[in-house]
Amino acid sequence: MAIRTIEKRDWETYLNRISRKLGACLAEVEVAGLDIGDQIEAEWATLAGIGYDPKDDVVSVELVSQNDKHVGRLVNKPVELVVDEAAEGLASLVVADADGERTILKLKKTLALPPA
Repeated sequence: MAIRTIEKRDWETYLNRISRKLGACLAEVEVAGLDIGDQIEAEWATLAGIGYDPKDDVVSVELVSQNDKHVGRLVNKPVELVVDEAAEGLASLVVADADGERTILKLKKTLALPPA
């Protein structure tokens, strides 16, 4: 596994590419901060997309739960993006905001079932 920090100028391109490549992927969203502790916002829901909007300076994560409920997480004024890339692909990413809060996105691929 390789942990690396992505330069802010590359966030939009990197996250758009990751969003397109991930395909059927499950994600867990955890938020951590001194004032809130650690909280799970979404548990192993389907990742619908992730991106960065430089105009509004926001990272957005969109998930779809098992009951088709959309769950979103916006990170306003992000200051750091750290990714953990394994041989199989992206394992997790952490987005830190200006207030010191961290949004942790853990990823895992769904298992393909053999043909019936």
